[in-house]
Amino acid sequence: MHLIVGLGNPGLKYMNTRHNIGFDVVFELASRHCVDSPTRSRSNSLISDVRILNENCILALPQQFMNRSGQPVASLMAYFKIPTEKVIVVHDELDIPFGSVRLKQQGGHGGHNGLRDIIQHIGRNFIRVRTGIGRPPSGWDTANFVLGKWSKTENDAVPTLKGDACDAIESILNNGILDSMQTINARV
Repeated sequence: MHLIVGLGNPGLKYMNTRHNIGFDVVFELASRHCVDSPTRSRSNSLISDVRILNENCILALPQQFMNRSGQPVASLMAYFKIPTEKVIVVHDELDIPFGSVRLKQQGGHGGHNGLRDIIQHIGRNFIRVRTGIGRPPSGWDTANFVLGKWSKTENDAVPTLKGDACDAIESILNNGILDSMQTINARV
């Protein structure tokens, strides 16, 4: 079984923001596989069960703020007996150009507070689906940028970004992380 975690902040205020792309990808994945979006409550998360490419998966949206995502993830792993290497975390990434998706196995947090908290609770040995939101324009505060709504141009491209991230998750489940990294990360 895999645990697929979308990172974001709970509440209507944060819907359709760059920082919530992880939530949006999980919603898209649920829709793609004809299951309800995560609505069942467990371990300070909303969850749903889905079978993707013959793999049983739990889709999860932690309901703590982003920088407090670690405990909900750790609790879900303990409840469902999921090892760290079967955890896939989908998150926004400033250091990747907008519209790009990159995969990473293990590693540090790169300044991402949600990843920092998850690492503190479960270690580094989980898979990341890094969805590129790009850097803020010159003069913009980074926090305001990531918590801000998509621009009109970005908003038009977000469906493709979500679809590419879902494709990456399906590739991980079907081909494993190493083969998927070679394929997905090689895309320009």
